Amino acid sequence: MAEEDEFEIGDVTGNFDIKGFLFKLLSYWWIFLGSISIGLFIAYYISVRKLPIFEMYSMVEIKDNSNPLFTSNTSLTFNWGGKSNKVTSTIIALQSRTHNERVVKNLEYYIEYLKMGEYQLEDAYGITPFRIQQDTSAYQLQNQLFKVTILNEKEYELSFESELPFTGNFFNYYKEDVETERIDSVSFTKKYRFNESVNTFFFKGKLNKIQLKRPPKKGSEYFFKFTSLHGKVGKYQNIKVEIKDGSSVINLGLTGNNKHRMVDYLNGTVNELSKLMLEEKNLFATRTIQFIDSMLIDRGDELQLVQNELDQFKTERNIFDLDAESELLRSRLTALDNEERQMIRSIDYYENLKEYLVNKTDYSDIPAPSVTGIQESSISSLVQQIVQLSNRRNQLSFTAQEGNLNLIEIDRDIESLKNVLLENIDSSLKLLDKDLKRIGKEVMELEEEVRELPQDQQDLMKIERRYDLSRATYDLFLTKKNEAKLIKAASVSDIKVIDIAKDTGGGKIGPNNQLNYVMAILFGSLIPLLFVFVVVLLDNKINNPQDIEKKSNIPILGVIGKSPIAGNLAVLKKPRGAVAESFRAIRTSLQFTFKKDTNKSSKVIMCTSSISGEGKTFTSINIASVLSLSGKKTVLVGLDLRKPKIFDDFGINNKIGVVNYLIGQNGLDEIKQNSGYDNLDIITSGPIPPNPSELIINDQMDELIAKLKDRYDYVIIDTPPIGLVSDALNIIKYVDTTLYLVRQNYTKKGMLAIINEKYKLGEVKNISFVMNFFEQKAKYGYGYGYGYGYGYGYGYGKYGDGYIARDKKRSFLSKLFRRKKN
Repeated sequence: MAEEDEFEIGDVTGNFDIKGFLFKLLSYWWIFLGSISIGLFIAYYISVRKLPIFEMYSMVEIKDNSNPLFTSNTSLTFNWGGKSNKVTSTIIALQSRTHNERVVKNLEYYIEYLKMGEYQLEDAYGITPFRIQQDTSAYQLQNQLFKVTILNEKEYELSFESELPFTGNFFNYYKEDVETERIDSVSFTKKYRFNESVNTFFFKGKLNKIQLKRPPKKGSEYFFKFTSLHGKVGKYQNIKVEIKDGSSVINLGLTGNNKHRMVDYLNGTVNELSKLMLEEKNLFATRTIQFIDSMLIDRGDELQLVQNELDQFKTERNIFDLDAESELLRSRLTALDNEERQMIRSIDYYENLKEYLVNKTDYSDIPAPSVTGIQESSISSLVQQIVQLSNRRNQLSFTAQEGNLNLIEIDRDIESLKNVLLENIDSSLKLLDKDLKRIGKEVMELEEEVRELPQDQQDLMKIERRYDLSRATYDLFLTKKNEAKLIKAASVSDIKVIDIAKDTGGGKIGPNNQLNYVMAILFGSLIPLLFVFVVVLLDNKINNPQDIEKKSNIPILGVIGKSPIAGNLAVLKKPRGAVAESFRAIRTSLQFTFKKDTNKSSKVIMCTSSISGEGKTFTSINIASVLSLSGKKTVLVGLDLRKPKIFDDFGINNKIGVVNYLIGQNGLDEIKQNSGYDNLDIITSGPIPPNPSELIINDQMDELIAKLKDRYDYVIIDTPPIGLVSDALNIIKYVDTTLYLVRQNYTKKGMLAIINEKYKLGEVKNISFVMNFFEQKAKYGYGYGYGYGYGYGYGYGKYGDGYIARDKKRSFLSKLFRRKKN
């Protein structure tokens, strides 16, 4: 029982066999070859059909270009902030929807120009002999191809076809308005002259002729269509923007199939950006001019009224000039009036500015302090910085959400500047209030002197004072306006173009055909690799002797190869074949498995397995054959009473057999049949009984086995599967050794658990495995014989020449027909 105690059933799953997996991969070489071939074909197909991809660049620098008219004496002062923030805001602007929408509209990139290439429609922008000029008030049909056929230098044919009714979108690209309308099946063809107006239901506009270096051939075909405006804008929002080495230099890049289109867009976006930044730079001056214009209208009307009143007074009173004393008083009062009016304007501005800062959140509309005559540099600088930051925030808000770090930083800067500005305003208001009281006192003193003058002189002085005030205010605003216009005219953009986008003949970056082929090989190998891995992972069948060793401690007696001949008489029909040598090796190994009993010369050998189809009958016949060839008297007994088999191969009948003996109907000599070969007799199972198990366990079986052992050296018993019925277990008590058949790629690993359990419990002893139908191929894990078989194909190769008859190689068709026959 020590052997039983040490016995352990092998792990059902076991460890992953890397070596076997590698051999399995080799066996499926044809799948790898096919998969890689398909992958290479796809890569070739893509490389041939895929259009070339180019990358175009332009380079600009963001600078703070100072206006040459900005001097310390210029009352309109502008502050444009730091460089780093401007670079950041510029990048955001370049990728914003608003900016790219303006560029797409300017270039009309929502119109696609196409031509038929070798395999597909290709972008023909920049190489068509015409350019679309659409009717700005019209609605154009979107996403439908219009065909243009060149007839000659002056004429073309426009055609449009629609086979199925569909709902078309008609879009006005200037109003950005869409209308939908159902369109029935239609076919339209008409001849037009270039630059002639086209007025159809689908398209309204002109095809303006463009002179090309190579005029198109007669019959050349082109296509155009109107696409989604917002779709195109979204595409160009992905423009590549990079800051070069942390400086203020920006690289702009685009990738695509048409270099003309990319070059025009890069240059167009830079021009639009330059225009935008110049407008931003002049925004303060522009709004100042607008404010001054509105003030000039009011002051002009006021001045005209006073002028009319003064002329009327002089005419009616017949007084045209003041006397010397009156003129002196008027000059002094006018100076004080102007100073008082300036202070009042400043106070009004400060009060309005203070209210604006407290109650508003957008500070981009604040007019310049210098417009009202305020010359305090700190106030002007703070106002201009707040306006600039507010404009920058408005730009960022188009692309950045609330909570963005840049927005938070700008808000923090605005709040800080606003607090400082409010403090300065309060301080200035106090000073202005003090000065205003002083002026009021001086005016009162002078007016006392005026009252001593004649009445006509007093009335004339009052009117002239009002005229002087209105005239001074009007001249002030006029001066500020001219100054602002001069500054605006002298402004230059902060965008400096270093490299314009230009097609220099290169720029191709794809497709990467070499990478495509490498990827094809990788993916072509990966798919079968995964397939084989899954096959190996899910494979629960025994493929080689190592699988048996992993699952059981029962020894392996031998390995039998796949028989190259039809039928089960492999040893008798081809005694020098590799299969015959395998059975001879098993015959030799059998001597070490018999029970140690010196009083018994006859040996009983039983062949069984887990299920049918594993080669019990084949092994039984050939073990009996190889023993008989050695000169030993051998009898082959068919004890598979349920499915008799052994009689067909020897050409004998199954009318009388073991069943007849067990029921007492016939004797041993009557059931024994000659095989036709020396030293080999056959006893078939006979008619199929209704109670095979009961017949096997009766006393007649003891008598039969005893008689056979007296007459023969070897008794070979073919039994039913031990995993299906109990017949084989009832016969074990008569046998000296048991051969348990396992068929390659047929017997499942879990089936060994049955015999393992019986072996562990001692129900089966002196048992050995024999692996049947073994093919020495890499797909079964190992490319060598297990050490039990002999001959070509089982581990010896060319060294078996002359000793072992080689099996004739069969064609694929013969193998197929043989498999079908089997």
